[in-house]
Amino acid sequence: MKKIYVEGEINNVRVGMCQINLSDTVIETDNGRVTKKNNPVVVYDTSGPYGDSAFKADFPDALPRIRESWYARRKDIVFKPGNKSDIAQKAFFCAKAGKCITQVCYAKKRMITPEMEYVAIRENQQIEALGLKSYITPDFVRREVAAGRAVIPANVNHLELEPMVIGSRFRVKINSNICMGKFFTRNDVEKIRLNCCLGVDTLMDISRTESSAATREYLVRNSPVPVGTPPLYGALAKAGGKVADLSWEHYRSALIEQLEQGIDFISVHAAMKRKHLDLISHRLTGVVSCAGKILAEWMNVHGEENFLNVHFPEICEIAGTYDAVVSLGSGLRPGSIYDANDEAQFAELAEIRKLVETAWKYYVQVMVEGPGHIPMNKIEAYMKEYRYVCKGVPFFSPGMVTSDLAVGHEHIAAAIGGAQMAWYGASLIGGLKSQAGITSVERMQTDLLSYKIAAHSADLAKGHPGAQVRDNAFSKAKQENRRKDWLKLSLGNIGRL
Repeated sequence: MKKIYVEGEINNVRVGMCQINLSDTVIETDNGRVTKKNNPVVVYDTSGPYGDSAFKADFPDALPRIRESWYARRKDIVFKPGNKSDIAQKAFFCAKAGKCITQVCYAKKRMITPEMEYVAIRENQQIEALGLKSYITPDFVRREVAAGRAVIPANVNHLELEPMVIGSRFRVKINSNICMGKFFTRNDVEKIRLNCCLGVDTLMDISRTESSAATREYLVRNSPVPVGTPPLYGALAKAGGKVADLSWEHYRSALIEQLEQGIDFISVHAAMKRKHLDLISHRLTGVVSCAGKILAEWMNVHGEENFLNVHFPEICEIAGTYDAVVSLGSGLRPGSIYDANDEAQFAELAEIRKLVETAWKYYVQVMVEGPGHIPMNKIEAYMKEYRYVCKGVPFFSPGMVTSDLAVGHEHIAAAIGGAQMAWYGASLIGGLKSQAGITSVERMQTDLLSYKIAAHSADLAKGHPGAQVRDNAFSKAKQENRRKDWLKLSLGNIGRL
């Protein structure tokens, strides 16, 4: 296995992929032994520089800032160089006053950005070299982004990012929740590296303390994949951990701080409103979302509407300044099978539609989160309602399980549900628990592998271009007893760790 790079034709991009070299097929004939060469298999690679043997880094140095050169001649952004001797105070970008710099805005202007070309090359995995065709071109990516059916989480301040795309017409992606400590350590770098080398497409930082702001900077600087956060946690930390003292000013401050650091997508629980709280009285498990609990308590204490809903236009305006994706969180997601697809959940979903339309008015990229615990027989109905109500924007299904009883094996229940959710249109799955609750690397690998299998199964079912190439090569290698080859081709291969 080796790292290869593919050059762009429109922009100055260099896309990293993993090439799995295979041994020759040996055929015994009456005239002796005949060998036939097997083509290498190129696979989607999320390891970034960590998967390149030529990359050497001394802690706590950041990854190479591959996107910095893309901005050199742009006239619509402001560049603030900061203090280059301090990793926490490096380059800072934002939109110039009166300018729109989001991928949606460019897409609607029929401009193919470096990010769009990058993800098009990445999605195709060089299948053209095998004589296969793909509909995923840079212009196809542009059209999907323009229509709101795809998002590219790529904050202009995350210069180390290798762009990726989330949408139902592209590869199903997996997310991993991560918690950072008070101080950034070598162990944190190793945690990031393991996630990326195990195939994680996005990282969600769910740290709860204000002291994590410093370590979050290092997380972004050392992550080649998009990083997301729920800014509400940072806002609560700024309020001293007291929900009653929480305010819009705290949230706005936390939001701007995180976007300046380079956070690529933000989970915003703005669709949960005061009127919805009366709909949960019959629930078996009430409100289980951490953000949902915070907002429910705040609304009850103050007797006011959810300030995230009230200030949602301003949230969009701020997110657009850095081209961050707004992920509309589900504060009323069900925490038990009994509560699945209830009135409260669908009422919040209906409110999400209004927020999607607001985000589009500001040319902000937006996706939707949900649905929590849900039995298999209710998944299709939920996804059908989502597609209608939310107009087909990308769907993120974090922490979803199909049974309440999978204690200690939640990843299995989540993979079962995740595969079905992806088959019905979900674009991003995973993120069942934070890694603070995972006691070993082996368990972390097991959890993430379950999501990888679910995502790949959905890609096969949807007929994603080139999805079956790896399966075919694996089956051929196994039939021919080329053990080293089929081990390298399996999704469970961890040879690059």
